[in-house]
Amino acid sequence: LGFVLLSVMHSLPLFYLGYVLVGSGAAGIGPVPTSAIVSNWFRRKRGTAVGVTSAGIGAGGFVMAPVVGCLLETADWRTAYFAMAVIIWVVIIPLALLVVRTRPEDMGLHPDGASGAPDGVSGTTVDGRTRGVTLRQAATTLPFWLIAISYFLGNFSSMGGLQAQVPNLNDIGFPTATAAAALGAIGFGSGVGKIFFGWLCDRMQPRLASAIGLSLQCAALVILLQVRSDSPAALIWAYALLMGFGAGSWLPTMSILVSRSFGLAFYGSVFGVVNLAQSVGTATGPLVAGVMFDSMGTYRWAFILFAALYVVAIPSVLMVRRPRSDTAS
Repeated sequence: LGFVLLSVMHSLPLFYLGYVLVGSGAAGIGPVPTSAIVSNWFRRKRGTAVGVTSAGIGAGGFVMAPVVGCLLETADWRTAYFAMAVIIWVVIIPLALLVVRTRPEDMGLHPDGASGAPDGVSGTTVDGRTRGVTLRQAATTLPFWLIAISYFLGNFSSMGGLQAQVPNLNDIGFPTATAAAALGAIGFGSGVGKIFFGWLCDRMQPRLASAIGLSLQCAALVILLQVRSDSPAALIWAYALLMGFGAGSWLPTMSILVSRSFGLAFYGSVFGVVNLAQSVGTATGPLVAGVMFDSMGTYRWAFILFAALYVVAIPSVLMVRRPRSDTAS
C-alpha cells in the first residue's frame, strides 16, 4: 500500500505517509518477527538459523538494488515504486501465506524436525512446552538492561561511523568511488558475519560471541582513525571488511542472548524492546556524528567517541548472566 501511494503521490505529506506505511510494513517482516519464528522452529542450531535468515534479509537489498536501478533507467521512479508493490503482492504475500508458519506445532511437527517434543533444549520444558518470562519480569532484571545498553551503544557507534565514512574519506582526499566501494565491502562483510556469528552462538556463549563482534567493530574504527591521505587503499579495505564482519554480529547474537536469557514464551515482546534500544542507537549515531562535524569541522572526534563507547558496550555484554528465575530458559 505504501509503495502504491508513493507511485501516485503529488505532495510531500503523501510522500511521508507512503514511507510511514512502507516502514510499518517492513517492521512486520523485520528482525523481530523473523527471529521469533526461526527461534520457534530451531532449538539446537538456533544461532545458525537466525544468522542465515538475517543474511537473507540483507541479500534481498543486494538483489533488488540493481532491479530498481534498471527500472529507474528504463522507466521512471513512479514505475519503480509500483513495481515494488506488485512484487510484494504477487510474490511475497502469497509465499508468506502458503509457506510461513509461526511454530512447527501448527503443522503437527516439532522443532528441528524431531520425531518428538524437544527434551532439555534451551527455551522449552522437559515436555517440550515453551517457557520464559514476560516483558515486565525481564525488565526488572540486570541482564535485560545490560543487553539493551550494549546493543544501543554498539549500533550507535557502528552506524554513526558508517554514515560518516564516505564524507570523512572525501575530506582526507580519497575519491568518492573509493569511499563508496568501501561501503560495498562493509555490506559483504556484514552478510558473512551474520552467518558466522550465528554459527558461533551455537558453539559458545552468545555474550562471548557478541563481545567478539563488538571488539572487531572497535578495532575497525581504530584502523579508520589511522587513515591519512597517503595511506594505502588496503588500510581502507581492512577497515571496511572488519567493520562489516563485526557489525554482522548484532542480530544473531542479540536474538540468542534474549532467547537464552528470557525464554521463548514472550520472546517477541522482550526482543522487540531490546531491538528498540538498538534502533534508537542506529538513528541517533549518525545525528551525533553530523553535529560533532558541524561544531569541530572534522569527523575524527566522533570516531574517537564511538571507539570509546565500545569500551563500555563490551564489558556490559560480558556481564550478562541468565536471570536466577527458573522460568527463564
